[in-house]
Amino acid sequence: MTGNSIFLDTNIIIDVFQGDEVLAEKIYNLPAFYTSSIVLGELYIGINRVANKAGHLKKLLAFLELCTVLDIDKTTAEIYGEITAGLYKKGKPIPTNDIWIAATVRQHGLKLISRDKHFGEINNILLESW
Repeated sequence: MTGNSIFLDTNIIIDVFQGDEVLAEKIYNLPAFYTSSIVLGELYIGINRVANKAGHLKKLLAFLELCTVLDIDKTTAEIYGEITAGLYKKGKPIPTNDIWIAATVRQHGLKLISRDKHFGEINNILLESW
């Protein structure tokens, strides 16, 4: 994987599921894209909180056919610890799941696509907002 490979954050995937056709077109025209088990867990939280659970689950399962889901491992955990310590030193903590996401992005040399500005506090990740 290289820095040109795209990792989709939860908010981007949700926007596609909610009908952002421009964003969906941009993503589906990529040769490959990635997300993580952390993002997947966040999406399942949303699915379990809505009335139309079956419809949302169907969208998610179709989406998963198109992307690669990266899991957390020992290397991710090491990077997670480095990022978290750095954020504490800066006095800029961010949500725990987002640190796991950033650690995965850094580990695999991916570009994170997110609309969360707090990712800008993390050093050594490629970040873009769509």
